[in-house]
Amino acid sequence: QVQLVESGGGLVQAGGSLRLSCAASGGTFSIYHMKYFRQAPGKEREFVAAVSRTGGSIYYADSVKGRFTISRDNTKNTVYLQMNNLKPEDTAVYYCAADARATLVPYSRPPYWGQGTQVTVSS
Repeated sequence: QVQLVESGGGLVQAGGSLRLSCAASGGTFSIYHMKYFRQAPGKEREFVAAVSRTGGSIYYADSVKGRFTISRDNTKNTVYLQMNNLKPEDTAVYYCAADARATLVPYSRPPYWGQGTQVTVSS
């Protein structure tokens, strides 16, 4: 079973950037589609971005298109979320998640989750 550990969260001013990392262990990383979700206080967890096993297919929520970039390095067992032009409404706990199912369905909830990392954007 894969274990996921996120890092890179923090406090940033509006318009700033952060890069989240999610390191995987305990499984064969390249069999997993990888996703990021986020959950703001009082709100449901929502999809942010997804990347297929090989990186050939990528999906974004409309709210982050053009500002966030998801990527993966299968040699390092790591997925990244580069977040630029951050807005206060991006404030949330960000979770990475792994899905070994055959087909990547961007919005579906994967079975394996990291512990989350807090991102706070001040105005």
